[in-house]
Amino acid sequence: MICIPITARSTEDTISEMSLASKCADIIELRIDYIPELQDAERCIEESLKSKTKPVIVTNRPEREGGKFNGSEQDRLRLLQKAIDLGADYVDVEYDSIKQIVRRKNSKVIISYHNFKETPQNLSKIYSDICQHKPDIVKIVTYANDITDNIRIFELLNTANVPTISFCMGELGHISRILTRKFGGLLTFASLERGKESAPGQLTVDELSKIYHFKNINKETKLYGIIGNPVSHSMSPVIHNASFMEKGLNNVYVPLKVSNIGTFIKEYRKIDFQGFSVTIPHKESVLPFLDNIEHTAKEIGAINTIVRQDGKLTGYNTDCMAAITGLECGLGKNGDTLNNKKISIIGAGGAARAIAFGLKEKGCDITIYNRTIERAEKLSNDVKCRFGRFEEINKLDSDILINTTPIGMFPKTDETPVPEKVLKEGMLVFDAVYNPIETKLLQDARERGCHTVNGLTMFINQAAEQFRLWTNIDPPVELMNDVVMKMLSRLKP
Repeated sequence: MICIPITARSTEDTISEMSLASKCADIIELRIDYIPELQDAERCIEESLKSKTKPVIVTNRPEREGGKFNGSEQDRLRLLQKAIDLGADYVDVEYDSIKQIVRRKNSKVIISYHNFKETPQNLSKIYSDICQHKPDIVKIVTYANDITDNIRIFELLNTANVPTISFCMGELGHISRILTRKFGGLLTFASLERGKESAPGQLTVDELSKIYHFKNINKETKLYGIIGNPVSHSMSPVIHNASFMEKGLNNVYVPLKVSNIGTFIKEYRKIDFQGFSVTIPHKESVLPFLDNIEHTAKEIGAINTIVRQDGKLTGYNTDCMAAITGLECGLGKNGDTLNNKKISIIGAGGAARAIAFGLKEKGCDITIYNRTIERAEKLSNDVKCRFGRFEEINKLDSDILINTTPIGMFPKTDETPVPEKVLKEGMLVFDAVYNPIETKLLQDARERGCHTVNGLTMFINQAAEQFRLWTNIDPPVELMNDVVMKMLSRLKP
């Protein structure tokens, strides 16, 4: 179920927002702690319960558990008792206050525990202690300081024998809000719109429904995700989830913000993830933690895709094929080929490695430029090509210039990795950045008579190949392209 919390500050606004929320929610949470005056809060409970069209949870969260109520404990509990006496469908009562509440048969009690600092190790004890008080529903909500904190929530849900609401707050807890149905959670919370969240990390009901198709998730749903840091900007969840829906697959794809890649891989082997995309900064650092690496990916020394089969994790690189295809298309318009071209690559990360190895096979003359000269030198040794200091880029003389760094990516769209003077008429300029589609580098290049290739082609091609590796099904490439174009058009100022 999806529960939408109402955080309005007046009775009139509460009833109005409840009416809107009822169109897409299964259940409504009335957060009366957001109503500033006691008398107004009492009236709000009465009027809201009279006008409701969906089941309602009445909550009066104290400041000590992340709520807004700052009056006396006696007054706070009196409002909750009033909701019970009026027959509210559910009343959320904090674990340390439950003994002071008189229950009624027509009002179910959620006994809740909140921790805004961490996800403690003793979740099973907290759960057991709550169950001593015979709750109708257990609610345990904690804060995720690491992506692996979600594992303990999933394990708790898997073993719960009382209806349970449990997830992690914060950006690192997003996946527990999305995947709770997979592990047996009763419901998740989603805000009516941005700015109306009742807790940190809460997604909007539109995001939950339209991107992650929350109500389709069940115990059989296969899990996929993107490993990176940061990942909040990634469009991969949108295109892969849309593609899974298009092909009728019971799969869901989520963002995974990972700091320690080794710990992440170890812990997430316990969960039913069937595949991952891998992005900055983990394309190289993940290699030692995989069971197998496909031959081309091993040659490159970087991966962007992981496939799980028979419990084993295998790394692949779809960036190489995607970039080379994009470059060949760009040159092909003029009847040209990549063979023996002089190429300058900016960056020395995973994407640069993939592109450099692919171009070396075409016999290209490659120079690597990177701010950290040691990384440029290492990549040049691996590929058997030249490297140069980043400052020397002013002197480059190439047929093709390739940017593999995030310079110029949204929201810093006014940045470019090179001065305009290095862009020569007739040069092909390729920017792996796809948001925006036309970066400042590509704008400058076009104005100076260069041919340009944007990063969208590479992004779609690599995502399509990932889809094929995971599912053994031909990807809906046209849909992928349309979805990204729509997303990018919404980001335009």
